[in-house]
Amino acid sequence: MYYWTNELWRLAYLVIGLGVLGWLFGEPGWGLAAGLGLYVYLHLRHLRALYVWLTQHPHDTPPVGAGVWGDLFDRLYKYQKTQRQSQARLRDIIRRVQDSCEAMRDAVVMLDRHGDLEWWNSAAAQMLGFQMPHDRGQHITNFLRDPRFVAYFNARDYREPLTLASPIRDDVTLQYQVTLFGDNERLVMARDISRLHRLEEMRRDFVANVSHELRTPLTVLTGYLETYLDQADQLPSRWQRGLGQMQEQTQRMQNLVEDLLLLSKLETDQTRDDPAPLDMATLLENIRDDAANLCAGSHEIALDIHTDHCLLGDEGEIRSAVSNLVFNAVRYTPPGSTVTLRWKAWKEGAAVEVEDDGDGIDPVHLPRLTERFYRVDKGRSAANGGTGLGLAIVKHVLLRHDAHLDIDSHPGQGALFRCVFPATRVRAAPTLEEKRAVGGD
Repeated sequence: MYYWTNELWRLAYLVIGLGVLGWLFGEPGWGLAAGLGLYVYLHLRHLRALYVWLTQHPHDTPPVGAGVWGDLFDRLYKYQKTQRQSQARLRDIIRRVQDSCEAMRDAVVMLDRHGDLEWWNSAAAQMLGFQMPHDRGQHITNFLRDPRFVAYFNARDYREPLTLASPIRDDVTLQYQVTLFGDNERLVMARDISRLHRLEEMRRDFVANVSHELRTPLTVLTGYLETYLDQADQLPSRWQRGLGQMQEQTQRMQNLVEDLLLLSKLETDQTRDDPAPLDMATLLENIRDDAANLCAGSHEIALDIHTDHCLLGDEGEIRSAVSNLVFNAVRYTPPGSTVTLRWKAWKEGAAVEVEDDGDGIDPVHLPRLTERFYRVDKGRSAANGGTGLGLAIVKHVLLRHDAHLDIDSHPGQGALFRCVFPATRVRAAPTLEEKRAVGGD
């Protein structure tokens, strides 16, 4: 307020002084007008200096002024100095981030809110073929044109990475991970996983080949064991017991081989037929009957259908996934438990639920349940004849149907396995007229 007080006194001095001078000459009005005019002139001069500085030399030091204008110019100078220091710090941070990204072996690409290229490191230039500065401002899908990447980029659901071949080298496999930040800007990272991809292919081929080769000797062993068991009454009792155990273990090996072959097929078979609408009520009823036969009355198997919507998918794969969940519930819950098989609407899609009131599972095990051969209780799983591959099969079947598995369980509170299918995989049940039309065709 000091400068404002001085400014008011300056105005008073000019008006009163020149007014008195005009009064001495017999023209007090002209004296007051001259005082006000001089005061306005001084302000206009400072205002013009400010305007010229802002429009022509904004990076220079502000002009010099007196009174309130001098204080204003001083404050502008301090603000200008602070901004320059902040900009210098920000430029230093940006330079350090860019240097850090340049040192990375992974490709790093920064996109604006429209998906246009803003900046990328040298690894991105080598892996993706971007050229600086020619490609700056171009949309990323102009260079990464694979339909799978375009769909992944536009879906804006980046919880899982995307694995594709490099756009410039077919022998290089890249894993893309997109992160949203700021004002809908995106950071794209691409990692070369060619070695891991080749190792994974070798693992899948090895498992598939070994499983296939084991099929023939196991079939031979099973045939001979069944022949010997047909004549078991002619053998000593210790031989009968040994043959029974051999047949049991051979059957376990056959189940393991079949599960390995199915899992290998789900992982490697990329060809998908057009999905057919499945009558889920009928399908789940058949699975319930199979589970009832498996438990032989030791469990109650309930069926709960809340919607008549159909599911678009492969009947064999869906049957395998749901059967694994139901059979696991029967195997790993005590006699007298209730297993409920449910089909209902869920959010924008639909879900198949398998719920039991058994002993439940400690939440610490839930993130790893879908891993191959992972067992919560190894001794109990072996006693029940489990292979440790059931939930891995469920996971891969759901991935092939754009779905996911949710697990909710606590010790002593049972377990709930929910297969969630998106709206694109669910359709309304056909009307009577549509059924008649199909029947007429």
